[in-house]
Amino acid sequence: MLKMALWILAGLAIVLVILSAFGEIRWHDKSRELLAKLEATRTVSASKQFNAGELETLPPPVQRYLRLALTEGQPLVAAVNLAHAGTFNPSEATEMWKPFESTQRVIPHGPGFVWNASMSMLPGIHVRVHDAYVAGEGDLRPSILGLWDLTHLRGNGDIAQGELLRFLAEAVWYPTALLPSQGVRWNEVDAYSARATLDDAGVSVSLTFRFGDDGLVSSIRAAARGRIVGGKVVPTQWEGRWWNYRSVDGMRIPMNGEVAWMLPEGPKPYWRGQVARVDYEFTH
Repeated sequence: MLKMALWILAGLAIVLVILSAFGEIRWHDKSRELLAKLEATRTVSASKQFNAGELETLPPPVQRYLRLALTEGQPLVAAVNLAHAGTFNPSEATEMWKPFESTQRVIPHGPGFVWNASMSMLPGIHVRVHDAYVAGEGDLRPSILGLWDLTHLRGNGDIAQGELLRFLAEAVWYPTALLPSQGVRWNEVDAYSARATLDDAGVSVSLTFRFGDDGLVSSIRAAARGRIVGGKVVPTQWEGRWWNYRSVDGMRIPMNGEVAWMLPEGPKPYWRGQVARVDYEFTH
């Protein structure tokens, strides 16, 4: 019986390896399609470099932040490739933090991004995730081994709004996208906060940026972002926190972050990560 059990386990392991390999190929093809579509959205910015003169009418905390985050005369970010590592909690009921690794391609002057992640759920079992905003549409697809979709939400409306909010929140990694010349409108909230608004393809989103005593962005908050509950999108208050700023190619960006749903019972973090690699492409 023991020998038979070992043969069965060996057979299952071989099947899992084959399925994983096939799923990786299938996922790679889907990723390539999304990235090609993203590249097709790229437009040319009328501005080519950062000029501090365009900050003069902005709220004081925004002016201070952008002067700290950017270098006068530097070229604008045309694209960026990021790699992340961290933990993700897929459950709101319990603490089920799972390790993940991801890559992300962002086109600020589109705007758009494609996040491609792999999360280890069980030994040998990975959930692959696409989270994207491309050509005015949101796209969220978690898939077991890249073969069996747990869900697939795509289109405009709530899903597009949620993904555009993510693009705006993560602009701290490509801060030239937060300039008024790049389409962001700023309104003062108080001495340490300002609201940023961005419109694209009929979708309008707003986030409140909170700045720390050091002048850098410490957190962002959305009054409502689409949260998936039972396969439905439920508008929920959402917050991201940023820290550990470093200078990269003339810009100061955070290397660590945490994202949480702000539920009635309190914050529910679900993403904790750090930037493992960042490579910029600049206008010229």
